[in-house]
Parts: sequence; C-alpha cells; structure tokens
Amino acid sequence: MLEPYKKLAAILRATPEVLYELDGKMSKITGQDGVMEAVANQNDILVSRTLTELSLTRNSTAEDVYAALVNRLVALDQNLFELLDKPDLSKMSIECGKLCETAFKLFTPPRGMFIKREKVAELLDKYRPDNLLNHFGYSSVKELLDKEGFASVVSALRFTQSKEWMHEFFDVAYNELKPEDFEEREVELKVLETKWLSVAEKFLEKKYHNISHLKEYGVIFVIPLPIDTPGETIRMFTLIMHYLHEVPFYSDLFRKFMRDPDFIEKFKSLLRGDVSDKKIESLPSQGERPVWRVVQTYLAKDNEQDFRLFEPHVNPEAEHWLKVSEDLERLGRMLPGDGKFGLSYWTGLDYVGDFFKDQNGQEQLVSFDLTDLIMSLVKKGQVKYLYHQQEALWNKIFSEYQGRERMNQLIERNLITGFIEL
Repeated sequence: MLEPYKKLAAILRATPEVLYELDGKMSKITGQDGVMEAVANQNDILVSRTLTELSLTRNSTAEDVYAALVNRLVALDQNLFELLDKPDLSKMSIECGKLCETAFKLFTPPRGMFIKREKVAELLDKYRPDNLLNHFGYSSVKELLDKEGFASVVSALRFTQSKEWMHEFFDVAYNELKPEDFEEREVELKVLETKWLSVAEKFLEKKYHNISHLKEYGVIFVIPLPIDTPGETIRMFTLIMHYLHEVPFYSDLFRKFMRDPDFIEKFKSLLRGDVSDKKIESLPSQGERPVWRVVQTYLAKDNEQDFRLFEPHVNPEAEHWLKVSEDLERLGRMLPGDGKFGLSYWTGLDYVGDFFKDQNGQEQLVSFDLTDLIMSLVKKGQVKYLYHQQEALWNKIFSEYQGRERMNQLIERNLITGFIEL
C-alpha cells in the first residue's frame, strides 16, 4: 500500500485500509485524485521547514523537537502578556481592559439567540439553587441576580450546585422552554470576582483550565486565577477566542431548529455535545458512498481508544481552533517585529505532526499544533497533548476533497444526525 496512506494512518491511529477505501470513494464522487498524497506531502514539507528553522533535523529526538517547539511558546507567551498590559484577573471583574478589548477587536461575535434572562430567573425560582443562595445568604433568586449579576450567577451554577441539581435543571427545567423564551442579544465575556475562587476549586480540577462558556446564555466566563505559569496567558487568550467562535456556531443552530417540533430535544442534544455511538459500517447507507461521522467534542479527552476516533470524521471544534489561529495571525500582523515563531507563525500548522525516535529509540508522535503545545506547556510536559492535531488532520483531509466552506455547511446540516452521507 502506498506510503501516504500508511503515514497518515499512523498519525490518525486509523488503518491504511480505512484511508485507502475512503480515498477511493471520495475521489469517485468529487473527482479529486491524489488528496491523501498531497496532504501527506504538505505535512512533510511543513515539518521539514519547521525543523530547519529550529536548527533541528529528522534525526533529532522526540524530546528535542518537543522542547524546541515549546520553548518558542514561552517567549511568545511573555510577549502576549506584555501586549495585553500584563493582565491581573483579580482586578478585572469590573473593567476587563486590554484582554477583552483585543479579543473583540480580533473577532466580534454576532448577536446570538439565547434564553431570555427573565426566563432563566423564572426557572431558578422554580428550581432554587440553594447552594448558591446559602453561600451568599440571599433569601431569593431575585436578590441573588440583582446583587451578583446574571453572567456571574449562571456561570457559578457550574461549580456551586450539585450534579443532581444540574441534571434536574437541564433535564427537567429545560423541557419547559419554548421558542418565545429566547431572544437575540450580545455575547458576554465576564471575568468573575475573586470571591468565586474558593467555590470554583472542584470545577477547575475537572475542567483543567479557568475559562468556560454557557452556550444557551451567551456567556463566556473567566475564573480569576493568578497568571503565574509559562503558557497561561496564551492558553487563556486562545480559549477566549475559541469560545467567541463556538458560541455563535451553536447559536446559529438554535435559531435554525427553533421552529422544529422537536426543538427542545435538539437544543439539549447540542448542549450535551451528543455524538452517535453507531458504527459507520452498521449504517444502511454504508456501501459505495462515503460516510463521515460528525464529532462535536474531543472524545480523546475521556477515552483515547474510543472507536469513533479511528473512523473518518470531522470536528467543528477543530474548525473553531483554526479560526483562532487566523485571529492570531491578524494580531501578529498588527505587532511590529512579530518575527519568526511569533503569533503569525502557527497558522497552518494545526494538522501537522510527525514521528521521531525518543531517547529509548521508540517512535513518538510530536504534534506541531499550537493548541496541543500550549496545553502541554501549561501542564509542564506532564501530558503531551496530541488530539487537537489529529482532529485538525481529519478536517484537513475532508476539506481538501470538498472545500472548507462546504465542510462547514455539511457539519451544521448533519450535526444532530451525526453523519455526513455524501
């Protein structure tokens, strides 16, 4: 079997046979020949170029390649920290400053379709968040919202309420929603006050980072941890940018399905991030026509051996991250002397990775993806992240056959069913 199939299959942890069969089907319906070879060659070219610029070679160890990539990010992180006026999150709950200003300058999300604030207050009255009320000593939800603010309250539900309460609120309270309970409004980016830190500890352990979002409310929130680790600034900033792209993506889907009779079921499915557990080979349509799975989350975070990771699939998360890299490229162009390995450098490396022998002579995959490297840097190398690059590579392959715009259209159209059947 041709080398490109073997190389890409090794990186994707699929089999060469799966890619060979997929290529045959995709070529037949698109007229695009040689896609796998082209993607593999582009990957090799970008790996070689990057190694040369790092003063490394194909014979360098996996440890040396990883260290050289990560070391470039340490300097980049410091430059971004300076650019954002050395953000101190403990002082930014009232005025977010350069952090939010720069994020919204790079990408201002359109107004989205979110649950009305008064409807949220009504549901919280019915399903009282007692942990949160008791924490502050408030007697009513109205007092809680008036004193603490909508964005802070809905964000804090994640880390103050029990799993049982959250499940009931999601499974039962959301069933009461109707299309008229939604409204168009701006996406809100909120840095929480430091008083939330003590109650947020468990949430931080689970989420691994201090940024999250609430798709149904149009809120992105930042827990004000100290920025005291190399990589923290760029991780925080890129996560904010990621959510600025992700929230409108889901808002558009809410709007699209709003008049469907099963809207609430679709709405809840989108919030859960459902991924079908049917195998592609079991689908009635499986045959001569290619089928791609739509995976709207990072399955590898929970189970690196999930069978769905080894099937042909596309992932909107990887598309959001690609948009972030394009945002950073624009930011880099605004900076004098951004230079080699600056913010502009990493666009186009999202799907790039290769194998290098480690110090024990074992082949190890090294991701050149900015997000994988940032996450690894902040974890001080305790975890070598790979899955952002692998998901980006699946997207790259699909988009080389059908184009990026077409890929995104098909993802949106088939996110609920879970499969793109071409």
